[in-house]
Amino acid sequence: MQFYLAPLEGITGYIFRNAVHDCFGGFDKYFIPFISPNQKGHFSAREKQDLLPEHNEGMYAVPQILTNSAEDFLSTAKRLAEYGYEEVNLNLGCPSRTVVTKGRGAGFLGFPEKLQQFLERIFCSCPLKISIKTRLGVETSEEFAELLKIYNQYPMEELIIHPRVQRDFYRNKPDIAAFEKAWTERQNKICYNGDVFTKEDVRRIRKQFPELECMMCGRGILMNPSLMREVQGGKYLDKEELRQFHDQIYTNYQEVLFGEKTVLFKMKELWTYLAPLFTDSKKYAKKIKKSVYFHAYEEAVEALFTEQEIRRQIQ
Repeated sequence: MQFYLAPLEGITGYIFRNAVHDCFGGFDKYFIPFISPNQKGHFSAREKQDLLPEHNEGMYAVPQILTNSAEDFLSTAKRLAEYGYEEVNLNLGCPSRTVVTKGRGAGFLGFPEKLQQFLERIFCSCPLKISIKTRLGVETSEEFAELLKIYNQYPMEELIIHPRVQRDFYRNKPDIAAFEKAWTERQNKICYNGDVFTKEDVRRIRKQFPELECMMCGRGILMNPSLMREVQGGKYLDKEELRQFHDQIYTNYQEVLFGEKTVLFKMKELWTYLAPLFTDSKKYAKKIKKSVYFHAYEEAVEALFTEQEIRRQIQ
């Protein structure tokens, strides 16, 4: 089975991706958080840094595009081809209200006729292989029957299904029954995405869908960056390599971001996921969250790594 790192906006940028790749590995594809084409047709400074080939060395990276304009998708794909990319991913899964109200991401799913016209255009003219990351619909999973009929008409690289609807955001449980229906009616390669947090989650999904070829994991890697290595028979996460992982991210953020506040904002976001890996982490997590200067942050992190251990019961 192949494993993919999900694109999480603001989190899984090239600094995080490289740290995962260097320290743990375990992924066959690394998806780059979405590019949102602008009116000038240029990549933002952040997007350029994320896309540079030298920032994605040694990994199969797949940029993601968020748009409902076929022209913007195609022009962006053409520029990505110039960077050397072989595949591009269409974001039809982002549940953010600011995205959905513009008819993009999961919001595009509410307009199946427009979506089909869009897909017709891009599959006829795109210079790259196209994969799609989708939710089941906007309001109910029943919407997916019509969407799947549309998807099945196009020779995509793969269809990555997160079996929730837009209004779920990340609440409720993934609708496995809806995924199973899509699985039985598929015409393209299918990838599962959604609530892959532990080795048991992976085992359960693989048992239910033994012919499934690939699985995407996002938040589960934030909670345990060695998860995919463990799933594939590698060693369990240890404290020393987690420290190396942390230090690589922290050092690299300091090199590219301006100001202590900006760096610490990024690190605190990461610690909301990493802190529960440790025994008795609450007071340390509180100190990390309250820190406003590097020295206070570093003291809190050092104390956590020195005084606490990794929870071995996480599986």
